[in-house]
Amino acid sequence: MKSIYKMSLVALAVVGLTACNQEQKTTKPAEVKLETQAQKQAYSVGASIGKYMSGHIKEQEELGLPVDRSLIIQGFSNGLNDELKLTEEEMQTVLQGLDEQLNEKRQAQATALAEKAQAESAAFLEANKAKEGVVTTESGLQYEVITEGTGDKPAAEDTVEVHYVGTLIDGTEFDSSIARGQSAKFPLNRVIPGWTEGVQLMSVGSKYRFVIPAELAYGSRDTGSIPANSTLIFEVELLSIEKAAPAAEEAAAAK
Repeated sequence: MKSIYKMSLVALAVVGLTACNQEQKTTKPAEVKLETQAQKQAYSVGASIGKYMSGHIKEQEELGLPVDRSLIIQGFSNGLNDELKLTEEEMQTVLQGLDEQLNEKRQAQATALAEKAQAESAAFLEANKAKEGVVTTESGLQYEVITEGTGDKPAAEDTVEVHYVGTLIDGTEFDSSIARGQSAKFPLNRVIPGWTEGVQLMSVGSKYRFVIPAELAYGSRDTGSIPANSTLIFEVELLSIEKAAPAAEEAAAAK
């Protein structure tokens, strides 16, 4: 039964929890008592499964796969009471088929999003490069100066400390050191090419706006929060630089 339980969690994750909410609209929910450790344990088992499932319910519906919610409830209840209406082999076949359907839908959705991002990015880059103050480098990186600092400029091997906000071209924010309340520090040659090139143009104290084409960012990779072929926009403030140790010093330190 272990394999079915594991597979059922994966499959039920895309369909189940809101069915419970649907039924509870017509009846007054029983009061939940969480006074003893045993009560808390039992509740936690159910809540953890529900929490795991809840993030996937919306996905299944958005992917267009219909669900009979009453049968989800019935199947869950039958499973708990070991009163299955299908054999384990039948359920394995059904759940594997569902998983294949979901993967096909996800792949189709990802392809459509990538094509959409590519077309929208091309139009955005073309319009942005014509704006006053925007400079386009040979690689295709676009930038404009918001504030010009007077400090040193980093080399690719240096470690930089920055504050930044990253958005998609539609304004969706996907990352922000400011929102986290903590600056970011990293070797400049270990980030996306658009950052490596762009931040080297900045003096300490500067704030630039970079528009980074997909080929200088994550390319055709879909990172979840960033669709494939996405042009990215970053507002970056360069706070400080830690110069890389000369090669001779690094070699001596390694001995």
